[in-house]
Amino acid sequence: MAPHRTDPDAPGTDWHAQELLLMREVMKLVGRSLAPAFVLREMLHLMSELLGLNRGRMVLADEALPGQERTASIRHAYGLTAEEAARGVFRWGEGITGRVLASGLPAIVQDVDAEPLFLFRTVARAQLPPQTVAFIALPIEVNGASIGVLACHRIRSRQRHLNDDLALLRILATLAGQLLQLEQLVAEQRRQLEARNEVLARALDTHTARYGLIGRSPALLQALGELERVSQSQATVLLLGESGTGKELFARAVHLASGRRDQPFIKVNCSAIPDTLFESELFGYERGAFTGASTARAGWFEQAHRGTIFLDEIGELPLAMQSKLLRTLQEGTLVRLGGTREIRIDVRLVAATNRDLAREVQAGRFRQDLYYRLNVIPIRLPSLRERREDVRALALHFVSRANQAHQRNVNLAPDALARLEAHDWPGNIRELGNLIERLVLLADHTLVTAAALERFMPEAWAPQTAAEPPHGQPLPAGHVRDYLSGRSHSPQALQDALLRHHGSQTLAAQSLGLTLRQFGYRLRKAGLR
Repeated sequence: MAPHRTDPDAPGTDWHAQELLLMREVMKLVGRSLAPAFVLREMLHLMSELLGLNRGRMVLADEALPGQERTASIRHAYGLTAEEAARGVFRWGEGITGRVLASGLPAIVQDVDAEPLFLFRTVARAQLPPQTVAFIALPIEVNGASIGVLACHRIRSRQRHLNDDLALLRILATLAGQLLQLEQLVAEQRRQLEARNEVLARALDTHTARYGLIGRSPALLQALGELERVSQSQATVLLLGESGTGKELFARAVHLASGRRDQPFIKVNCSAIPDTLFESELFGYERGAFTGASTARAGWFEQAHRGTIFLDEIGELPLAMQSKLLRTLQEGTLVRLGGTREIRIDVRLVAATNRDLAREVQAGRFRQDLYYRLNVIPIRLPSLRERREDVRALALHFVSRANQAHQRNVNLAPDALARLEAHDWPGNIRELGNLIERLVLLADHTLVTAAALERFMPEAWAPQTAAEPPHGQPLPAGHVRDYLSGRSHSPQALQDALLRHHGSQTLAAQSLGLTLRQFGYRLRKAGLR
């Protein structure tokens, strides 16, 4: 409750005591409630009751709409009727109040009748006291920008100095700015929490993570259904689909859904093994089989005994190794490099490729009999374009994983999730996961909106062209490379790139749109290294 009103202009008024009383009462209000609306109205009330600063008002900026002129309106007032306060709308630069908004500087009008810029918009002159009336207006700032005006009337001829009123109003305007800034921070935090809760609620509504596979789209569920129907058999499974669709996770799901789940699961990326090492890596070697073979070593097939072996990118397997693999699959035995003894193995094979093996067979690059042996149970994995309803759940999963890995607290707003859902994702789940990790590391704010997301989307990066960058220059930052096969460049093209860049494999690889590892692999395949 406000203190009992005293006559501010009574003879002998102790103005210092009145100021202290006003500040004490205002700070009590702040201690009881941080809601600016309550505190600011009572502040205006106390200004009038204790210091004679009448018709006080807080003029605050209205929400700016694109293409419309900025305005500010009276939000809190004391001594004004509802109709008078409703008339208090000012454009930036309009009248005394508008000039304070635009300039960020205080304004003191000694006589409103003598000031042509004073508009009498809220209170007609006839409604004001007959004496000379002054008007004081000070900017309210948040983060160095004017967001409003604290203003009031006062009778000019008073025992109290105008400078004293001005000094106190500066303090109150600063306090008002701090309260409004706190309100903005709380509102922003509340919006972030609401957005996060909405995202989490949607995530909880999604049945996810069967065998670590996230989503419930019909295309994914169909592939999962096929997987589960064949999981208990011993038949070879061939996973088909674009790069980045999650073949390794599907292969592991085949293993987990089978009776071999407690046995080894061995994964082998055929595109990462040089031709000269295929045999020793897959089938092992005996001591003395080659220089440096000081001890015998079991290959990947032996290590997968009683379990599952996953051969990824099997289309990269050299023809010579294809025949040996076929023999192992048909007979269930292998012979180590440099050995003569047959070793019996019990292995379930899951293979994967993003290449058209039937076309490779026609071109003579893949054995037809091995193709038929692998193609017993083909399962096509859907691209992310075919399972858009899973993008949100996948994005949330990647955000959570990246936040934990990098100690961040980034969240996606609903409109950002909708933007991710609308993208075609040529790189599929791998591309989405990489984008989310980049976003978590580089985002400027904890809540990423669709507008903030745009700079991370592939459309915002430099497009790939056939033209090389200037000599000695790498590809543009963020450049997206297509998913290329191991035979994407001829030996002559590799040699030409090396010559152009004076033997620098790094620059040669960049000029061809390849990573250094991909370039080195192609050199080995071509016998140039």
